[in-house]
Order: sequence, then structure tokens, then C-alpha cells
Amino acid sequence: MRSNPTPETVRPDDDGIRLDRWLREQLPELPFGLIQRLIRTGQVRVDGHRARAHLRLAAGQMVRIPPVQHQARKEPARASAGRHVAALTDRILYKDDHFIAFDKPAGLAVQGGSGISRHLDGMLDALRFGADERPRLVHRLDRDTTGVLLLARSRRAAQHCAQVFREGRASKIYWALVVGAPSPRTGKISGHLRKITAGGERRMIGSLTGRAATTHYSTRGFSDGTAWLELRPVTGRTHQLRVHCAMIGCPIHGDSKYGGARAEAGGQLQLHARELTVPDLEGYTLRLEAPLPETMRSRFVRSGFRDPDAAETA
Repeated sequence: MRSNPTPETVRPDDDGIRLDRWLREQLPELPFGLIQRLIRTGQVRVDGHRARAHLRLAAGQMVRIPPVQHQARKEPARASAGRHVAALTDRILYKDDHFIAFDKPAGLAVQGGSGISRHLDGMLDALRFGADERPRLVHRLDRDTTGVLLLARSRRAAQHCAQVFREGRASKIYWALVVGAPSPRTGKISGHLRKITAGGERRMIGSLTGRAATTHYSTRGFSDGTAWLELRPVTGRTHQLRVHCAMIGCPIHGDSKYGGARAEAGGQLQLHARELTVPDLEGYTLRLEAPLPETMRSRFVRSGFRDPDAAETA
């Protein structure tokens, strides 16, 4: 909570960022709607003047942050970070001056929302590890998807990642255990996805309109009615892999939203972000890999597939 007006200088790494986005990083405990209202009512000043939310800040500008009495979101976020950040720290796959990569567990939401009290976004201040800046999310995983999740430790690193993802220079590999086997066993799924609301539930559907989505897939194994698919998304749409697997008649096990009872609704979603490859800021290639979670490993064993992690460490 800020009890007095606070002037803050825009750092060089923040040059060009929108005012509302910059304030969200300075005040992570506040709802974004409240931040927008503070700007709209003139309580936020840039170099002494009123400003609009979309104003692009320049390095060296002074931003006056007004007194803020909103405490409701800050304490739960701190409590959540205190309880869970140690466990998340044990799941670090990689850390350097620019990036942190975690092996995200199932059930951990990346960002908050209705009914979500524990999320990674609420832990970011506790994941600085001595850095001046709060780490930033650069991509997302669904709440029940496991595997590699990358954070940028500075605005410069975040901007680098945004450009890399936008230009298609990042490579993502997911593994999924699905119902049945696709035909053909290797292929490409393309089309458009759009969001609808039905029965009070939001979901994505294939459509003639919406956002283009493409996924390459290959079948790595098939046994006892279950296929092990390797999925390589070209785009990163909401629920893209889950919808695409359902579209080819092979819903992911545990996916009640898109697979229904056929996909063993109620079980753990069998979708894992196995590998992420990105160029780092020095021009080297950063290849990050997360081991199979135990719930997926046990399904591998039951289906008769070779445990890839056991083979690699044997």
C-alpha cells in the first residue's frame, strides 16, 4: 500500500512501454481496472501532466503514482507466495541473468481469475532472486498443463522473447496421451479458432472466422487404445492443442472440456510442455526440457510405452 504520492523515474529498459502496462508492473497487487481508473481520473501524472493509458513512456520521464489504499489482493498474493514459492523454486530447470525456467506442476494457474487464489503471477515478486526487476511472463500454459514455463528477468529479456515468439524463432514441443490414433499418423492441423460462451462456460471452437491456428503432430507410439503424440504448435492460441486433438478425433486423456467422457473426464490432463528452444540474448540457443510428471509417467507405463526419461538416465 502506498500512503503518499510517489514519483518514479522510467528506466531505460522500460522505454516505449504503455503507461498502463508500466503501472501494472509497479503495482502488481492492484486490479488492472483500478489502475485504468487512476489514470482516467488524472491521479497518475507523467512529468506533471495528465496522460492517457496508451501513452508510450520514455526513459527518464517522471511518473507520479498516487496514494493507493487497496489492500485486498496484496495480502492473499503474499500469503500464497510464502506458502508455495519454495516448492516452485525446487522445480527450477534453468536460471541465468536473463531467464528463469520452471517445470510447472499441474494445477498451478499462470495468472489469476475467477475462483483462482494461487497463481504464478502472484509469486513473481518472491522470484526475483536478487534481481532489481520483477520477472515477467513471456508465454502461458493452461492451469492443468505441465512442463517448461519461461520467465524473463528484465524488460529487455521480455522484449527479446516477444520478438522471438512473434517471428516464429521459438520451437515448442508438447507430448500428449490421446484417445485412439490419428489418421494419418503424422500431419498438420490448420484452421481458425474462436471463443464462444455456452452454458456459462467459455471454450474455443474450430470456425471459419477467428484467429488462425496451426499445429504439426506425429505419433510416437500407440498401445491399448492410447496414442502418444508429439505436438509442435506454430501458433499459440488459447487451448489450441486441446481443440486440435479433439478435431482429429483424438481428444487428450483427462480433457473433460473438449473430450467429454470419452477422454476419461476427471483424470489428470495428459498434456506436457516437453521442450522449449529459444535463442538467448547473446545469440546462443537455449534448449529447455522438463521431465514427465509422475501422473503421466504412470500412464506411459500402463500403456506399455518406453519411459523416455528413464532411458536417458540409464
